[in-house]
Amino acid sequence: MKKTEQTIVLIRTAAKPLYWLLLGVSIVVFMRGHNAPGGGFIGGLLVSSTTLLWALVFSPDEAEARLPLKNSLKLAAVGVICAGVAGLPALILGKTFLTHYWLTIPIIDYPVSTVLLFDLGVYLGVWGVVSGYALALIRISHDGEQE
Repeated sequence: MKKTEQTIVLIRTAAKPLYWLLLGVSIVVFMRGHNAPGGGFIGGLLVSSTTLLWALVFSPDEAEARLPLKNSLKLAAVGVICAGVAGLPALILGKTFLTHYWLTIPIIDYPVSTVLLFDLGVYLGVWGVVSGYALALIRISHDGEQE
């Protein structure tokens, strides 16, 4: 086996657990963002790195297939919709748009804020936009190498 083939096997083998590690870290950063640094934007950037890693090691098409909606534009659109919907409870109750409210999930007795829905929208939106941009650049690069 040539040295480059060994390197490729090593990178592909390391990419699989690294993908899941980065995904887990992004979720932790997303969830702790209300009380400490982090949140939707930083979590979205971190989770975008999983898509970028997969695209560089395997292919942009395989990376896009791993996205939640299999399409970066749809993912970004769902993120924007989530962020917008987070402000609706305030409007319904006659308050200023994006005034946050808390409710408790009865089954698990866990308090949740509308801010979490807004942050989820930012997380998904950043993931979709950054991944879409990165995948487009990688595809351009791959097309240039094939010519």
